[in-house]
Amino acid sequence: MTLPATMRAVEITAPGKPEVLQAGTRPVPRPRPGEVLVRVAAAGVNRPDVLQRLGLYPVPPGASDIPGLEIAGSVAEVGAGVTAWKPGDAVCALVQGGGYAQYCTAPAVQCLPIPNGLTPLEAASLPETFFTVWSNVFDRAHLAPGESLLVQGGSSGIGVTAIQMAKAFGHKVLATAGSPQKCAACEELGADRAINYKTEDFVAVVKETTGGRGVDVILDMVGGEYVDRELKCLADDGRIVIIAMLGGAKSTVNLNEILRRRLVLTGSTLRPRPVEFKGAIARSLREKVWPHIESGRIKPVVFRIFPLEEAAQAHALMESGAHIGKIVLNVD
Repeated sequence: MTLPATMRAVEITAPGKPEVLQAGTRPVPRPRPGEVLVRVAAAGVNRPDVLQRLGLYPVPPGASDIPGLEIAGSVAEVGAGVTAWKPGDAVCALVQGGGYAQYCTAPAVQCLPIPNGLTPLEAASLPETFFTVWSNVFDRAHLAPGESLLVQGGSSGIGVTAIQMAKAFGHKVLATAGSPQKCAACEELGADRAINYKTEDFVAVVKETTGGRGVDVILDMVGGEYVDRELKCLADDGRIVIIAMLGGAKSTVNLNEILRRRLVLTGSTLRPRPVEFKGAIARSLREKVWPHIESGRIKPVVFRIFPLEEAAQAHALMESGAHIGKIVLNVD
């Protein structure tokens, strides 16, 4: 196909409020060796996009300054050495940036086929959260058969993914959320018990629900003062994995608790990791998780779709916290 010279894209004109997101025109990028160029049909909106807009999440060297970490569409062109994909293939992909645009490059190994039965708008809601949950809950925290999981922020994009993924593999799942409606949504997605953190003490509920044992793994997006409370929620040999710090970057913890009960406190960020690392996650997802999506056991949870030019409104909704699941931009 003949590629246009320019494309529509949403740019961050300056660090600031959602209004700094403005539609503009950029040159169409070309794929480097090992990459594909995707004609973007839809792009997911994620919390790191908001942090980047605020100037709090620097763009990695060599990445596009256009926001957007996940896309879905069709392959428009392949770079040198790419044999797994061809023009016209329907794909979704995790990218380092550039998703809020009509065209975006992606490492070929970070692309996945759009699951059978899903639209590009649904598929665009998958990569960032699915890569993150698999990498942290299953690879880093080693959630094992028979173990239980507590998801902090169960109604978020990460949360709805973690609940469904863990349940698909047979785990007991607890989740926190901030309203009765959000708690109900978590339980509809498979959580065995949703905890309204505004009206309930999640430490007490976890202990009660697990017969005093505690959970084996906690996926934490809050940090701050939550961490010391979370240590009390863990079973012996339990693990906390931190992926965001909405409650603050500093915490005071009881080290004796960690030593005495052999607890693990860890965390990670995905964006700066090398392509090879993310490619390994993509292979695991395709083998172990994609079949659950195609069977309908795991479903995309898309709360609202905005046109690309309304990215500012999408960010305002993200910051309001009123959504359940994912927010998606319709690019095509």
